Amino acid sequence: MPDSSTALVTSSVSEGIAHVRLDRPEKLNALTLQTLDELVETARELRRDRTLRAVVISGEGDSFCAGLDFASVLKRPTGIIGAFAPNPLRGTNTFQEACWAWRRLPVPVIAAVHGHCYGGGLQIALAADFRITTPDSQWSVLEGRWGLIPDMSGVRSLSEVVGIDTAKLLTMTARTLSGKEALDLGLATEVASDPVAAADDLARELAARSPDALAAAKRLFNASYTDSTRRTFARERAEQLFLLISANTRAARTAAFKKAAPAFGPRARH
Repeated sequence: MPDSSTALVTSSVSEGIAHVRLDRPEKLNALTLQTLDELVETARELRRDRTLRAVVISGEGDSFCAGLDFASVLKRPTGIIGAFAPNPLRGTNTFQEACWAWRRLPVPVIAAVHGHCYGGGLQIALAADFRITTPDSQWSVLEGRWGLIPDMSGVRSLSEVVGIDTAKLLTMTARTLSGKEALDLGLATEVASDPVAAADDLARELAARSPDALAAAKRLFNASYTDSTRRTFARERAEQLFLLISANTRAARTAAFKKAAPAFGPRARH
């Protein structure tokens, strides 16, 4: 990770909750190749922390993220080629992994959206498990205006949250929606005047649950979208068997009987 004076993505962790911020406010947090690299690296660093309970992603300044900064990215044609080539082990390129890495995190991820949520920024928000937005924010699959398609994992995540017909409509028209309209369509999970504060409240609520159960739930729901029912049921059995013998499950059960706050240990799996 670059030093803090040059970093375009900053993060801090307190009481098990990470706050990750897109930090290029003078450009509405538009994405550069450096931003993408830092998003991938930040997610990987957080994944190694088994004491982590939740992540909040937000943008500094007036916007969450205005999408890809074409002018910046096009100045580095060799960088584009490298970022576009997929990693054979993980199956994503850098553009895709900048979003999908947050899906790989075994903790809940919450996007706090305000201002612009365009193009690549929308795809980052969709990579979160939950999206909390101001009612007047602006959402758009903006790639359509440039004759392009969402290619940072957005085709998969967009169709998951709004259904394939609405996903096609938003992609083909590049319509701009308000945060309230995004909520009505299912793009957003909740509307709040202060989405960062609301996201932090949700993160703290989730942090009170067993980290192993949260990780298992995220894995199951994410995998079930493309798995057969047979494989999904097998995954359910395997996850539940592990949870039945987990120390954190015992801690949750003991606390529930005593009507006390549970004392969880580190998450059992990366």
